[in-house]
Amino acid sequence: MDASDILKKYERIVYLVLIILFAIIVTCSIGELVYIVYLNLFVQTPLLLENSELLGIFGYFLLVLIGVELLATVAAYINEKVIHVEVVIMIAIIATVRGVILLDPTSTDAPSMFGIAAIIFALCSG
Repeated sequence: MDASDILKKYERIVYLVLIILFAIIVTCSIGELVYIVYLNLFVQTPLLLENSELLGIFGYFLLVLIGVELLATVAAYINEKVIHVEVVIMIAIIATVRGVILLDPTSTDAPSMFGIAAIIFALCSG
């Protein structure tokens, strides 16, 4: 057994530990999302969501979705040793959309809005 084989096994163990930790984080995030939805829908104001609550839920939902996609990307890399560029671009689009959804247009200046638009255009054309 040479150093290359030992390094490959070590790398695989590190990836496995990372996937397990990431899966735990995603699972806890899903549980927290369920709890947030439950609180907002049934406890604070039954069956009535305000705009800020709705935007917060959507933002958290997209954050969990980003975590799931990142987990799938790492798993695919471990299995195939190839990074799927389309999945990475999709994750970037979801993250950008999350930022746009949570953005307050009244407190954002015009250059920032144009920058975000340029990022969205670049990602979607990619």
